[in-house]
Amino acid sequence: MENFFTWLTDFNNAVNSFVWGKGLYLLLATGLVMTVITGVFQITHIGHWVKETIGKIFQKDVSGHVKGKSISQFQALCTALAATIGVGNIAGVAAAIVGGGPGAVFWMWIAAFLGMMTNYSENVLGIYYRIKNAEGEWSGGAMYYLRDGLGKMKGCKYIGSILAVLFSIFAILASFGIGAMGQINKIVVNMVDAFQVPSLTAIPFGQVTMYHLIIGIVLVVIAALITLGGLKRIANFAEKVVPFMVMLFVFGSIIIIVANYSNIGAAFASIFKYAFTGPAVWGGVSGIAVKKIVELGCKRGVFSNEAGLGSSVMVHSNTNVVEPVRQGMWGIFEVFADTMVVCTMTALVVLTSGVINLETGVMIEGATDANLVAKAFSLLFGVWGERFIAIAILLFAFTTVLGWDHYGTKAWEYLFGTKSTKLYKVIHLVMIMCGALLTSSLAWDISDTFNGLMMVPNLIGVLALSGLVVKITRNYIDRNLKHKDIKPMISASEDVQEEQEKLL
Repeated sequence: MENFFTWLTDFNNAVNSFVWGKGLYLLLATGLVMTVITGVFQITHIGHWVKETIGKIFQKDVSGHVKGKSISQFQALCTALAATIGVGNIAGVAAAIVGGGPGAVFWMWIAAFLGMMTNYSENVLGIYYRIKNAEGEWSGGAMYYLRDGLGKMKGCKYIGSILAVLFSIFAILASFGIGAMGQINKIVVNMVDAFQVPSLTAIPFGQVTMYHLIIGIVLVVIAALITLGGLKRIANFAEKVVPFMVMLFVFGSIIIIVANYSNIGAAFASIFKYAFTGPAVWGGVSGIAVKKIVELGCKRGVFSNEAGLGSSVMVHSNTNVVEPVRQGMWGIFEVFADTMVVCTMTALVVLTSGVINLETGVMIEGATDANLVAKAFSLLFGVWGERFIAIAILLFAFTTVLGWDHYGTKAWEYLFGTKSTKLYKVIHLVMIMCGALLTSSLAWDISDTFNGLMMVPNLIGVLALSGLVVKITRNYIDRNLKHKDIKPMISASEDVQEEQEKLL
């Protein structure tokens, strides 16, 4: 058995290295292609997409509750952010800085800039190819534009269908790992460390204590009350919690940054200075290779905003929006909020607080990449700083679990039908409990691989259908900005096209 686990670990490491190595360049290339062929939409139309997203946040048709099976555009954003803003925004950013130096933050920004248009393209295709399921709920995602988009191209019928099935399988497995066990495990570990209860930790079951068990049970019960109620209940929870948790973390981060205002200039200088060359003594005598800086920064950026994985499309496709481009613009804002705002705040907290030397990479005593942000907060707020981060991770990670429950449900629905999705939800709840109790890192490593594998079929679909994304985008610009009287491009289905046109 030991030999089997050794082989499994080696095999997973090989696949993981390929996916997050070569695959990462495919991801960046896709973002670059979509940025160029859309005319750098995220910049040239920045005023428009800001106006059409956060600028309409208080309009009823954008954020008001929707009758029927759909959710509002704002609820879709919050649910998508719930799934993307997780442990990676705190521990992940710190790990990128520790492993790749301050310059990794620069490449995190580059990945996010390009990822804006990848996420935009995914959402445009998701809305254009979405269908109504047996319960009258919208279903969309990479599996649908792979099957009905790529699959309709000459000679690609079977390729599209096979890639759609593979994507769905990878999404389900990722939802069990990254979307359940990994997030819950981080919650439990941080809560046990920050809010110690000696009477509970004194009752061990191997490496697990009664404290772990109780937290796990509580999280399972809360998750069950929300996820078993379907997307509507998840979205209602997300729209209330996500804005609160983001503002809370950003506010706390700003306090740390302002308290260390004299180091802000040095922090930004180190980000740009070391983006193309690592500090000489950081990471060893030879310093850090530029390739490692780029890979770590980009990888952590993707981990955080998930642009290119094809995950958030599954919730964006459930909105009441009519035009694909309008939901695509929410995808741009999603990446902006996740990486450019939340991750940048985390990076500045680490780089200005003094928990790590910007020239040598030496951390203060007791600090690791996992607790570096908590140490930064504790320098100013004492023990309550670490507890604040524990609570932030609780909110970030738990909402990630809820968002991924919907992603896994949609992938399961595609493979096994709508009626069987309750079974998936029960399995997902079991995985939440496992996350609270398991200590082996192999499960997390394997789920990380499946998370990365999702992007391969998805990016193939996005690149294959890139010309269609451009056509839909130009159609939208011609009608809404240039006021041309032409037929809108809303759906690949003639029936849906006719139905949705009446709503314009």
